[in-house]
Amino acid sequence: MVTAGDFKNGVTIEYEGNVYQIIEFQHVKPGKGAAFVRTKLKNIKNGGVIEKSFRPTEKFENAMIERNSMQYLYSDGELYYFMNMETFDQIALNEDLIGDSLKFVRENDVVTTVAHNGDVFAVEPPMFVELEVIECEPGEKGNTATGATKPCVVETGATVYVPLFVNLGDKLKIDTRTGEYLSRV
Repeated sequence: MVTAGDFKNGVTIEYEGNVYQIIEFQHVKPGKGAAFVRTKLKNIKNGGVIEKSFRPTEKFENAMIERNSMQYLYSDGELYYFMNMETFDQIALNEDLIGDSLKFVRENDVVTTVAHNGDVFAVEPPMFVELEVIECEPGEKGNTATGATKPCVVETGATVYVPLFVNLGDKLKIDTRTGEYLSRV
């Protein structure tokens, strides 16, 4: 149990049947009336953000979030299959749950599944990946004064904007959080 007076950024709580992470909190002591805690809460299952105020003595259950390393095996169109590397248990997740999180992930790469009470609600790719360029137009010389970029397709099928000097067959380091090109490998 955690009280509203003990809130810290990043703490996860159960509130009104949902799991929330505290993004911001502020203790407010008005000149007149009782103190309260103003918070900004993010629903970790659907990403929605709400703002709520609580009395400092209100109590909430801590939400235990489990993170497991799993290997992405394959997709059959509607379902994505993952295997626990220690127990070799396999799970299948539907594409609504996955969204764009596997945009830069190849088969057999390791990802992190995020679950609450055994119910997986998110898949996190590694922060950085190295992928090969499979489709790319040649850059034009003399067009580099503005730091121009061009679209290239990497081996997972995702499009990344890269500098003009990147060519077909190059290996790129990509930040999966932003989808930005970082460097050639």
